Amino acid sequence: MIQTLADAGLFLPLVTVLGLLIGSFLNVVVHRLPIMMENELRLDCEWLSAKDNGLPEPDPTAPTGPIFNLSKPRSRCPQCDTQIRARDNIPVLSWVLLKGRCRGCDHPISARYPIVEASTAALSLLVAWVMEPSLATIAALALVWTLWALTLIDADTQLLPDQLTLPLTWAGLLVATTGVWPVSLTDALFGAVFGYLSLWSVFHLFRILTGKHGMGAGDFKLLAALGAWMGWQVLPLIIVLSSLVGAVVGISAIALAKMGARAPMAFGPYLAGAGLIALLWGAQLIDGYKAVAGL
Repeated sequence: MIQTLADAGLFLPLVTVLGLLIGSFLNVVVHRLPIMMENELRLDCEWLSAKDNGLPEPDPTAPTGPIFNLSKPRSRCPQCDTQIRARDNIPVLSWVLLKGRCRGCDHPISARYPIVEASTAALSLLVAWVMEPSLATIAALALVWTLWALTLIDADTQLLPDQLTLPLTWAGLLVATTGVWPVSLTDALFGAVFGYLSLWSVFHLFRILTGKHGMGAGDFKLLAALGAWMGWQVLPLIIVLSSLVGAVVGISAIALAKMGARAPMAFGPYLAGAGLIALLWGAQLIDGYKAVAGL
């Protein structure tokens, strides 16, 4: 089926359209998932407080307010609370036709929404262009979409949700069992283990030496997920690329006085970006390094 679409010249256009639709969904995920995590944390705190004070434990199944998840409530304008109609929710196009304003109250709509949609489509097209049309490409698209969501959430909140990193790790291991992915289950398993332990070790060594926390556990889990998808052999490349880019961006931000030298910096976007590079060009980069090093 995929090869038939490719032969008909439809694969790339369909991937681009799918990327736009996924980008629209990612806008929802990036906005709502951190709020859902905050609500869950609040409920956990209430449960622990009640337990410590000998009070009746709250019923976790009891409604505590309006339902809030990835599907409910329907998207609304934050200014006038008007529900967004389907015709006003077409990726990129609706924002352009509405001139970036709400149909109901003329309140400006952030340009971030069409930017996320267009960038998701561009990333999808890049993956489909570099990789041959196949089931492996479809799996790679799912990986890249999740990495993009994690990048945006981490940039906004400095959080890498378990709701995304853990399923991504399991998905990488499962894909490795199918035979359509170019990574064996053994390499994927060791990739997940070494990916997690490498940053975990750096974290604890830094904590012992300085008494400070240098990164969050979400970074360990994200590198474990990348190792599960791409194998342990690619982990050094991902670590080097993400560290170099992170260092350049961090030093540049400090030099431009946009952040203090001790200001926290999200590392997830650099891991995700390095993972994308490794996914598309990792083999060529590793072979090039071996050739230069005479290995």
